[in-house]
Amino acid sequence: MAHGIPGMRGTDHVGFTVPDLDEAERFFVDVVGAEHIYTLGAKQSDDDWMAVHLGVDPGTVIREIRFYRIGNGSNVELFQYEPADGAPQRQPRNSDIGGHHLAIYVDDMGAAIEHLVSHGVEIMGAPTSSKQAAEGQQWLYFRSPWGMQFELVSYPGGKAYEKQAQRTLWNPARPAE
Repeated sequence: MAHGIPGMRGTDHVGFTVPDLDEAERFFVDVVGAEHIYTLGAKQSDDDWMAVHLGVDPGTVIREIRFYRIGNGSNVELFQYEPADGAPQRQPRNSDIGGHHLAIYVDDMGAAIEHLVSHGVEIMGAPTSSKQAAEGQQWLYFRSPWGMQFELVSYPGGKAYEKQAQRTLWNPARPAE
């Protein structure tokens, strides 16, 4: 029996809910370097469509959805919702169920950090050198203006595990491999 989803090719996009799409677009385009591709308008329903299809309160409204391409990697879909229940929203931490971060590969960690600092981005600590199978990689977390966590990663010489691996993780610096 075959494993996995038949016809699966890879990640198409990752979706994130943001509190302000204009602020998020400025961050993704001006700071990260993403390219805005297209926008979808508002979506709301008078029935249970939102609950059935998206798992949110049926009265929730999607104000707008915007799609971006990030370099050679996956696409990003940004949502701005208006929750029907009016409950306060907070950014999940990495330790929360559903916690997340978006990792961006860079060729030059120092230049990337300087760029973020020049844009007033909150840097979380200093670059960390990975150990064990990921030795050769350096990483650093940073936050968007609304608190979403991002990570810079760089491993221009590869990671230790690659020396013995028959198959390696996809590498944004070498997308065709």
